[in-house]
Amino acid sequence: MEFHNISIQDLGGYVSLVTIERPKKLNALNKETIAELHQVFVSLENDDQVRVILLIGSGEKAFVAGADIAEFASFTIEQGKDLAEKGQKTLFDLIENFSKPVIAAINGFALGGGLELAMACHIRYASENAKMGLPEVSLGLIPGYGGTQRLPQLVGKGRAMEMILTGGMISSTQALEYGLVNRVVPQEELLISCLEIAKKIVQNAPSSASAAIKAINSGFAGNDGYSKEITLFGSCFGTSDFIEGTTAFLNKRKPEF
Repeated sequence: MEFHNISIQDLGGYVSLVTIERPKKLNALNKETIAELHQVFVSLENDDQVRVILLIGSGEKAFVAGADIAEFASFTIEQGKDLAEKGQKTLFDLIENFSKPVIAAINGFALGGGLELAMACHIRYASENAKMGLPEVSLGLIPGYGGTQRLPQLVGKGRAMEMILTGGMISSTQALEYGLVNRVVPQEELLISCLEIAKKIVQNAPSSASAAIKAINSGFAGNDGYSKEITLFGSCFGTSDFIEGTTAFLNKRKPEF
């Protein structure tokens, strides 16, 4: 399968690196890139040799600098609604509910749709030079790929209101303080740091990682997260990972998932 704007690299140890390759456009998201990312994640979902995905933008300037504004500058109301709806379903919701952990390596600007993409990921690491923001109001828009919902969940309502209504950028240090990112590292250490946490995740049961993602997301989706947790906890007892994990523990050896 060939892609114009996306590259996939096997890093070994059940970890795959997905890179958005539009450096001249600062990796801005257009329809083609969103469609390709959808295809990539669907293929990785079904790949048993992949348990964790790292997502990064090419170059050192940007993770994703936003959406490709030229594509929708003349849209009607219905076209705008369709753009947001398809984008959310095709990519952003797909990543948020992905059965395998997705780690965003924010290596520069993450603005608009780029920050929304990072927020859809399960874990976010940022380089020291990263800048993040949702500047849609400066274009007469609001975030349309889930930004008005995911940002308050991560940083709280007040900070989300300030970021969205001013349209301003925050530094990686502020993002860490806000809880928007998990960790900030020098740019040259970004991928190494992401790979380190990916390796820690891989050591654990993949079925448990998938169940945990579902349980955590359930409460934020307005469902009864506690009931979902009970159901998923019970389902773990029927997996081969549970048998291996408990057997290894009782025999005082490391599990082999």
